[in-house]
Amino acid sequence: MARTLLSNVSIFDGSGADLFPGEVLVDGNRIEAVAKAPERLDRSGAEVVDGGGATLMPGLIESHAHITFLSTVDRRVADPLGPSRPGVEETTLMAARAAGVLLDYGFTSAYSGGSHLPKVEVAIRNEIDGGWLPGPRLKASSFEMQHPGPSGLRERSGTDAMREFVNDMAGVGVNCIKLVISQDRHIEETGGGPVIFSEDEIAATAEAAHEAGLFLTAHVRPAEAIKWTLRNGFRNLYHCNYIDQEGLDMLEERKASTFVGPAISISYVIANDMSLPLEVREARSNTKIVERSCRVYSDMRQRGIKVLPGGDYGFPNNPIGHNAWDFEHFINMYGYTPAEVLRAATMYGGELMGMGDELGRVKEGCLADLLLVDGNPLEDITLFQDKAKLLMIMKDGAYHKAPAGSASLPKR
Repeated sequence: MARTLLSNVSIFDGSGADLFPGEVLVDGNRIEAVAKAPERLDRSGAEVVDGGGATLMPGLIESHAHITFLSTVDRRVADPLGPSRPGVEETTLMAARAAGVLLDYGFTSAYSGGSHLPKVEVAIRNEIDGGWLPGPRLKASSFEMQHPGPSGLRERSGTDAMREFVNDMAGVGVNCIKLVISQDRHIEETGGGPVIFSEDEIAATAEAAHEAGLFLTAHVRPAEAIKWTLRNGFRNLYHCNYIDQEGLDMLEERKASTFVGPAISISYVIANDMSLPLEVREARSNTKIVERSCRVYSDMRQRGIKVLPGGDYGFPNNPIGHNAWDFEHFINMYGYTPAEVLRAATMYGGELMGMGDELGRVKEGCLADLLLVDGNPLEDITLFQDKAKLLMIMKDGAYHKAPAGSASLPKR
């Protein structure tokens, strides 16, 4: 198997610690050894890549991917979820390409935040895993189960219907079950939007998902509904803007195994798009969501809750490829340091994927998902928004983007 020595690099290992000069040896798809300068690793039989002092770090992990929303930085799809959305065949091809765009921007793994075509997402995941299609390793999701809505429309209610939904999605082959527990309308007036599911339905969903070995994900804003998800072992919670102190305490107690994502970018885009009429910008309380998010997530940061950047990229005004913009939001809105943001986007992302012992770290034995970045991202977090600044993208020990002058590893 191929051996590669990445030398003369400044290493961010994913833990949040300071950069250190050193080198990394990759054997096959794993990191065999990491050395701090002046220690040098055995070079025998290895291709030596001189990193020129650039930053070597784990691949980024998107915590709330929507590849079937289709819009990318170079191709916008006006109505990906509406009546004029592309057909299944077009969506499959466009979603596969969107997955490739994520990888082009350094996201070597992605946890899906929901799909309106789960079979398509599962097929793309399988093609990526087989090495036939470029893209991040993907945790594929169910429909975004909700009522009413453009996808995952609930025709029946009750606990039996929820168990049936989970079992159907398990048969498709998804990794995650997604519930849209609260609707994004009248958010401010109702303290987080109308709640769609009963606590019994949420409990039944959780029981069936745990039995099937599937992760549980929720789009949820109201305080009581957030606590329902926590009591029932949901792994990944999006938004949570209207959480109360009891909910924060519960989340803090469960912070070892529970993850939260504000998915703030889409609200920020709408709230700050001066080309839109004021009534449109305020229609879903986006300004209030942004303001409330700043308070809530600053508090979560102080409590050490695992908050992950990313989310809801794939809309025309928030396209895939801009995902690393969230890093800026975390710093400017929530008070995170660049090291804290990158730890969340790497080490915590690996834990979210259920692969915390082998993903999201530059560490002996971990998967060789690595980026070589032209510059110091702890000094300039915007580097990831320019894919030209990514000098190398390696996934599973194979180059997606080879460093200059290197051609010995297979490309995928």
